[in-house]
Amino acid sequence: DALPIYNRSPGGAALIPPTILAMFVGGYLFATASLSLAQSKRFSLNSEQAQTEAVHFLVDLVRIDTQDPPGDESKVANYIEGVLKNEGIESEILEPAPGRASIVARLKGNGKKRPLLLMGHEDVVPVDRSHWTVDPFAANERDGVIYGRGASDDKAMVAANLEVLLQLKRMRVLLDRDVIFLSEASEEMSSPAGMATIVDRYWDKIDCEFALNEGGGSLVENGAVKYFGVATAEKLPRGLRLEATGSSGHGAVPRIDNAVVHLAAAVVKAGTWDSPARLNETTRAFFERLATISAPEEAALYRNVLNAKVQEELKRKKPQYYSMVRTSVVPTMLKAGYKSNVIPPSAEATLDVRALPDEDLGKFREMLVEIINDPQVRVVAEDVSLSMPAAPPSKLDTEMFAALERAQKEVSPEAITLPTMTTGATDSSFLRAKGVQAYGIGVPKTEEENRGVHGNDERIEAKQLGLFVRYLFAAVTWVAAP
Repeated sequence: DALPIYNRSPGGAALIPPTILAMFVGGYLFATASLSLAQSKRFSLNSEQAQTEAVHFLVDLVRIDTQDPPGDESKVANYIEGVLKNEGIESEILEPAPGRASIVARLKGNGKKRPLLLMGHEDVVPVDRSHWTVDPFAANERDGVIYGRGASDDKAMVAANLEVLLQLKRMRVLLDRDVIFLSEASEEMSSPAGMATIVDRYWDKIDCEFALNEGGGSLVENGAVKYFGVATAEKLPRGLRLEATGSSGHGAVPRIDNAVVHLAAAVVKAGTWDSPARLNETTRAFFERLATISAPEEAALYRNVLNAKVQEELKRKKPQYYSMVRTSVVPTMLKAGYKSNVIPPSAEATLDVRALPDEDLGKFREMLVEIINDPQVRVVAEDVSLSMPAAPPSKLDTEMFAALERAQKEVSPEAITLPTMTTGATDSSFLRAKGVQAYGIGVPKTEEENRGVHGNDERIEAKQLGLFVRYLFAAVTWVAAP
């Protein structure tokens, strides 16, 4: 703000002597500098203590079994409610379905800016214990690594958000905007307890300008963070089914209209189809920035990513990047027959389709029908009424994105920030559909640790969780504090 003091002409107020004016200005600047220094000291995070506490929260959360189905997320919501109550933070349980609760809390700001939402989900995908080398719900820590279902997806995010909220409260950080905490149920499987219901029924409790959620995909190589991923867009799950029909009969007599044979041929065509590739603002920036930190051979690929030969190379060596530039089609389930010597009259396949944000799904299905080219096979869209809605990508030129870049430089200056589009889906799409600028971030992980997400021996490094808490705290204070 301009100084509320000025000189006037002889016809106006008395002139202020230059020495007095200089003293005032000097005093004002000194006071401003002192205030900035005080603010800086107030925001000084005890990294070791914050990491220890965040790890404690994560261990407790992993030990609460919330496999979805059935979820049972209310156990997590009740645990968090107790933590918040001990810190003097009011919260509210949202339980649209019995046993499947979310929890929301708010630190009030002065209202100069619209709120910031910190969110994560409580449920986890199911576990096949026979393929784990540790108890998936014991949260064992070994060599600084925490093992367990949800350690990465997404209880680390919940623990970090909770730690940041507590630190803001304890430090009495002045806020220009409310900071809202949401730990939500039913993200891994759509249900009436999930984000669709929360947005529809409780929007006033989470209405915000910016949101930070899971989804960034930050990468660790050789013990150091190579980049912090910030997801500004995501592909949307839009499942399809292939339904083949034919004549039933004895398995001893081959039939040219065998539904299983026609389905198998259709699955091969769908699963090997190179659907059209294209870039959007996010993926273009992703590959441009990735090229700057890659070896020359890889950088050449990223600078010519839509080239047909490059696409073949990515398909074999970097399937994640191959998927980022197209609506992908992946066969995942087959269903046919009930006895080995009976030709069934029908057969069915499930396709996991992940659509680009601007995909015209009607036209896409028409293209797939042409690719399959079989009148005995129908392409049927699955119900997506509770699934993630289509939504525009979040912008790269916002105060929040700038704060995330600034936070990255603060905690890991040797890394870079990469805007990215996730090939999986998160609940950020529900927020983007409401006009919120939502960004996906996450605890940095190695490629091997990334493979544990939804896989066996899911794990996360304690020191990277600590680094992420510092990153998140810095971003929040840059965007929410004066």
